[in-house]
Amino acid sequence: MTKQVIGLMSGTSVDGIDAALVDISGTDFDLKVELIAGATYPYSRELRERILAVCSGEAISMQELAELDDAIALAFAQAAQNIQNSHETATLIGSHGQTVYHRPPLGGGGEREKGRGGEYFTPSLGYSLQLGRGAVIAHLTGITTVSNFRVADIAAGGHGAPLVPRVDAALLSHPQEARCIQNIGGIGNVTYIPARQDNWLEKIRGWDTGPGNSLLDLAVQYLTNNAKTYDENGAWAASGTPCHALVEQWLEQDYFHLPPPKSTGRELFGVTYLQQCIKDAETYQLSPADLLATLTELTAASIVHSYRTFLPQMPQQVFLCGGGSRNLYLKHRLQELLAPAPVLTTDEAGLSADFKEAIAFAVLAYWRKLGTPGNLPSVTGAPQEVLLGEIHEP
Repeated sequence: MTKQVIGLMSGTSVDGIDAALVDISGTDFDLKVELIAGATYPYSRELRERILAVCSGEAISMQELAELDDAIALAFAQAAQNIQNSHETATLIGSHGQTVYHRPPLGGGGEREKGRGGEYFTPSLGYSLQLGRGAVIAHLTGITTVSNFRVADIAAGGHGAPLVPRVDAALLSHPQEARCIQNIGGIGNVTYIPARQDNWLEKIRGWDTGPGNSLLDLAVQYLTNNAKTYDENGAWAASGTPCHALVEQWLEQDYFHLPPPKSTGRELFGVTYLQQCIKDAETYQLSPADLLATLTELTAASIVHSYRTFLPQMPQQVFLCGGGSRNLYLKHRLQELLAPAPVLTTDEAGLSADFKEAIAFAVLAYWRKLGTPGNLPSVTGAPQEVLLGEIHEP
């Protein structure tokens, strides 16, 4: 039986809502997915600025938070309605929402700290907040909506991220070859999929590799006084020369050496981090193009360092997806650093590189309705598989 599902996703780049309308059939690892329509619906400039301000730690009132939550839900609902134009109405929506805060698990049993209200306990569990309430999306669209995918894995003791590796395994595994599926959004994350043979599921690994486009986009905005928001095709960076001494210095950052499971976000690789990078670069008197080339090299080098340090073996193929897969200079640098493994895009494996993440949340919603777990404990660090997402009926 085929089900038509909408997947909605906005990542750490906060450049808009990716919507994918897909036909899904099958149950677990026998899935078949066909993309019917995919589109990106940009946030209004005002809404994007409000989201980025909150992501950067700007204090807001509860009323402002509620209004932002509503505005994001409305934008997601409109994206779901628009993607269905000229198509049969979907029966299910999977909405990731917009992450505005992510804190990985602290480890151990928690810590007692002193605050203005006295002593309080900081639990070892992680915390992740996605705005854009599923209940509102269900109400506005009249379609059953699954949202809040991360909370069940976090409640079980996992990172709640990355959540797409199980979907990657179902749709992109190969019977003979080990593959890495590298998403490059604001933050980069990898799924390592061994050859689809005995006990292959237990050997799947995944984690956030570090900055994807986040520092690059922030640097372009800084260098152009917000006239531009990203380096199209990586052309500006390609005209510069990376400073490898700086890249080596930046790779000493603790996160890159932390073993998986691990996850991160703009809380680490955001404005403050970029400001420190710019300060570090002053010593080398880098031009704007050189700075962008160096930040691009950091993204590429951190991905490769991650593979060489934490994978059981280097992949035979690497497939890119997300906005960074369109950065030709970044792709070129990855190809040089990962040779002889070919660096391709998931388009070449039959899955849209632009909308793979949105497709993944359509699949996770589909699995939730079937009662199929969506996480991989070997990836998130949770002790067991759990059902992901909260179901909201219209």
